[in-house]
Amino acid sequence: MPRVVLDTNVLVSALITPAGASAGLLRELRAGAFELVVSPALLAELRGVLHRPRFRRYIDPADADAYVEAIGRDSILADDPMPSGRMEVGDPADAFLIELVRATRVDALVSGDARVLELRDRLPIKSPRELLDSLD
Repeated sequence: MPRVVLDTNVLVSALITPAGASAGLLRELRAGAFELVVSPALLAELRGVLHRPRFRRYIDPADADAYVEAIGRDSILADDPMPSGRMEVGDPADAFLIELVRATRVDALVSGDARVLELRDRLPIKSPRELLDSLD
């Protein structure tokens, strides 16, 4: 069974676009098609993003907390990896994802971020649609 890390942008997209590929990945997760690996830093980032005022039209803070808790329950919780100091991605905020992928040796990091997707030649990175299609 594949083990994957879903970037925060994928988890947010799954919530606000129920008909999209990211939401399809959550349905596949619940059906047991793959295992999701998260870390405390990833869950904290997800919670922080969903608590931003611009997301209030999609979800209230209490429901955002429940969503993050549900993601945590449906996942394998890995420790936050120690930073290696290697900067491979354009946005320093995404460095922890790369470290998590390396530390947990997952089959894929799934992201909708173009800067993360540029690392495909060095890491197993897929878009939400690519992973969804590979699960069929």
